[in-house]
Amino acid sequence: MKTILIFTAGFGEGHNTAARNLRDALLYESDGDVEVEVLDLYDIAYGRTNDFARRLYLTVINKAPRLWNLLYKLLDRPGLFEATLFLQNKLKQVLEQTLTAKNPSAICCTYPGYNYLIEQLVAEGMEKNFFHATMVTDSISINSIWHRAASDAFIVPNEATAEVMAQKGVPRAKLHSFGFPVQLDFALPERRLQLEDPANGEAKVLYIINSGKDIAPALVKQLLAVSGIKLTVTIGRDDKLRERIGQLIAGDESRVEIIGWTNQIPQLLMTHHLVITKAGGATTQEAVAAECPVIFSQMIPGQEEGNWELLRRADAGYLVMDHRKIPGVVAEIFHDRAKRWCELRANLHKISQPQSALTAARFLLQQMPVEQAA
Repeated sequence: MKTILIFTAGFGEGHNTAARNLRDALLYESDGDVEVEVLDLYDIAYGRTNDFARRLYLTVINKAPRLWNLLYKLLDRPGLFEATLFLQNKLKQVLEQTLTAKNPSAICCTYPGYNYLIEQLVAEGMEKNFFHATMVTDSISINSIWHRAASDAFIVPNEATAEVMAQKGVPRAKLHSFGFPVQLDFALPERRLQLEDPANGEAKVLYIINSGKDIAPALVKQLLAVSGIKLTVTIGRDDKLRERIGQLIAGDESRVEIIGWTNQIPQLLMTHHLVITKAGGATTQEAVAAECPVIFSQMIPGQEEGNWELLRRADAGYLVMDHRKIPGVVAEIFHDRAKRWCELRANLHKISQPQSALTAARFLLQQMPVEQAA
């Protein structure tokens, strides 16, 4: 049985989300005739050290965004990341062993670090008998670390991103604007959930709390001052936050649903009229696929700026960094029988690519050697 390997890393949930959704689409399109594995070789190679690095990354982007912005700009400079590759010799060995043992027909990297090591291995004499694709999980504000190393193809989330990369020197023939791979629930009619017209009832607002937990309870209370909305709040595994919010909504419990950790964000986006969240890549693309208008309440400098730019160009969302102003924007969106909401949703429809994972999967299956094809 032919094999496709998808290499990911836990530095941002977008990489893992893209990898999982692509895997599911490949299994669906190949009807089980292809073996597909999602591998985080950083975790395999470095274990606890990788866990520490991942936690440090999350701390920096959430607690010290200016520092992260500086690091992001440094990584954009050719040569800096390349100069650190000698520190990844163990990862390189694990990568080579994996490619030799699995003998894949195709690989797809949702994290760019792998491409540099593959390039080194090929230069050192490793036979490259697989098709090599890179799934770019950022949008528009593309760090050159994504494309400085070789790849046979770059699958990008939208045409605007393809244009940015082409201007930076990536051959246009290698750029494929298939969309960010979202869950199959968005693509398959029998799985897609329906949404009621907010003009005929309550507007359902989803508030995804990531970082910024200090202001979250106050924002929940302020949102309840907006008439005609029902609120769903996701809090992750933070029991203390659940307790704080529970105390503030006393008397309004019927209008607020609090959800702990969940893997059902796509389903929630399909059944809510508006989402308030940070400008993360996976959530942004899932909101676009769900045609759920967005209010970004937080944005990490660098890679997340492109997610806001995507919605800004399409007039499909808002960036409101001052949480005190968010309730007013929510009220405006649903004012006058949700006239503004209808406009935002129509604009999202124009850029939505719910078939993205299936399109990317078909492309990868078509690239495999003829003698190995199903």
